[in-house]
Amino acid sequence: MTVTIKTDVLIIGAGPCGLFAVFELGLLDMKVHLVDILDKLGGQCAELYPEKPIYDIPAIPMVTGQGLTDALMEQIKPFNPTFHLNEMVETIEKIGDPLFRVTTDAGQVFETKVVVISAGGGSFQPKRPPVPGIEAYEGTSVFYAVRKMEQFRGKDLLIVGGGDSALDWVLNLQPIAKRVTLLHRRDDFRAAPHSVDQMRALVAAGKMDMKLGQVTGLEGENGVLSGATVKGNDNEIFKVECNTMLPFFGLTMKLGPVANWGIKLENNLVPVDTEAFETNVPGIFAIGDINTYPGKLKLILSGFHEGALMAQKASRYVFPDKRVVFQYTTSSSSLQKKLGVN
Repeated sequence: MTVTIKTDVLIIGAGPCGLFAVFELGLLDMKVHLVDILDKLGGQCAELYPEKPIYDIPAIPMVTGQGLTDALMEQIKPFNPTFHLNEMVETIEKIGDPLFRVTTDAGQVFETKVVVISAGGGSFQPKRPPVPGIEAYEGTSVFYAVRKMEQFRGKDLLIVGGGDSALDWVLNLQPIAKRVTLLHRRDDFRAAPHSVDQMRALVAAGKMDMKLGQVTGLEGENGVLSGATVKGNDNEIFKVECNTMLPFFGLTMKLGPVANWGIKLENNLVPVDTEAFETNVPGIFAIGDINTYPGKLKLILSGFHEGALMAQKASRYVFPDKRVVFQYTTSSSSLQKKLGVN
């Protein structure tokens, strides 16, 4: 039975704006949980351009997406936030004033006084490969993410793709699967070189298989795979026996279930005020690229500013009887104590 997690603030999205919001909320003594659909922190920065330089973060002439994520994680260490990765928020239900019940697609339930939507342009959704009839196997034999490795123990596993996700799961699942076959359209991989080397060593040792080609069809009954039809690079058709398939064809940005959360939308964005970046539902805020207001700029630095003002208003919901006194980290001994400054 899932235990309901109670927290002061739940942040949806663990990109740079969501991570910095942890810092601003933490300075005001609010406990935070974060949910993200990705399997890593950093949102678009870490997923789409981890090595791409960013030049417009104040006082940092150049930083990579991954470098910025790492620095933000170091900054929020004193506040010990809890992360729930590989989960997508499905429902938000108002159950108090203020109190929300939030449920994810993994069945986790939160009760929180404040919800902060920091989901970039929406949620990352896996790209569905163009294989006829694949929908019938999704959630039973075809999976786009690994939530629990144990689910794949003893399986005849077909992993499709050539990037980091595909190679990482090949290496992690090979020891527990009955047999792993990696299928990619060419003998050239976008993954980290050491991961590719490890995979090739396993193939050479006969511990797994690697095939070149593309899936053109699936076989099986009642959602249970028995095999995949593959068109090889030489145009030959062959079958790969498998009872489970993990396709990693990248991610696409979709609004996802945000549209069902009961908040007002405007051209697939969330309108907010500019005093605290609160939505039309009291206690639900939106910061970063997901929100819209007159003069909005889709910049990380703008999201940081929005997070700071959001935290001031959020504290009134979490601590209604507490007077918020604005302080500077440069001069406040109490804030420095929270940050572990000697």
